[in-house]
Amino acid sequence: MPELPEVEVTRRGFADRIAGARIEAVRMGKPLRWALGVAPDSLVGRTVQTVRRRGKYLLVDLDAGLLLLHLGMSGSLRFDAVLPSAGSHDHFDLVTSRGTLRLNDPRRFGAVVHVEDEASPLAIKLLGGLGMEPLEDSFDFEAFHAGLRKRQAAIKQVLLAGDIVVGVGNIYASEALFLAGIRPTLAASRISRPRALRLHTAVREILARAVERGGSTLRDFSNVDGQSGYFQLEATVYGRAGEPCRVCGTPIRQIRQGQRSTYFCPNCQKY
Repeated sequence: MPELPEVEVTRRGFADRIAGARIEAVRMGKPLRWALGVAPDSLVGRTVQTVRRRGKYLLVDLDAGLLLLHLGMSGSLRFDAVLPSAGSHDHFDLVTSRGTLRLNDPRRFGAVVHVEDEASPLAIKLLGGLGMEPLEDSFDFEAFHAGLRKRQAAIKQVLLAGDIVVGVGNIYASEALFLAGIRPTLAASRISRPRALRLHTAVREILARAVERGGSTLRDFSNVDGQSGYFQLEATVYGRAGEPCRVCGTPIRQIRQGQRSTYFCPNCQKY
């Protein structure tokens, strides 16, 4: 599933290229997770202003209205001046004066939704419960630590929940916890202030590094130019069950938490 780094890599790949473009046509394929919310032809003539990101949502600001895009579990976006004819898994084309933005999604859990603005009820429903952005200056440590202290669940699950900090998906939670030296099963409320500070720093570092590496490609993800991400190739614990820890040599362990695989070093992450 594309997480924050993959969505941010996608945004950076076309945001500058599509800014200022005029929408010339909208093509809809098979139904996605949610309906577009307006007649496709009503978007023709509007101008793309900026492309932002909130959590795993892309926000395409128009001169009138806003498009919310979500990649779902297997979606990816392509943007180019000329794209081949739409295939069976291509479900949305935004044809503009600067190129076509296309959503490909084999499982169709992705979405493209039009709202008037971020104060619209649907926008509030989708975005209102999201936590702090870890790559922004607004990722405040005091608020992060206070949020952890209120949660009795395992820290890995708390990171995945996204209501304290967004975008720390399964791969990145395992990697950040390793970097901070925290066992993924430890209750979030038991993490001391110094260790919470290490985790706060680790979350920033891991996600920033993942963005630099183009995200992670385990199965479906590719950026807007069709290229895969490479962060997974340098993971310290994720996907390395039974292999020696890169720091101490202890075999990496794999457990299940909330139906997701968790990887950690039992020596480097004792508590």
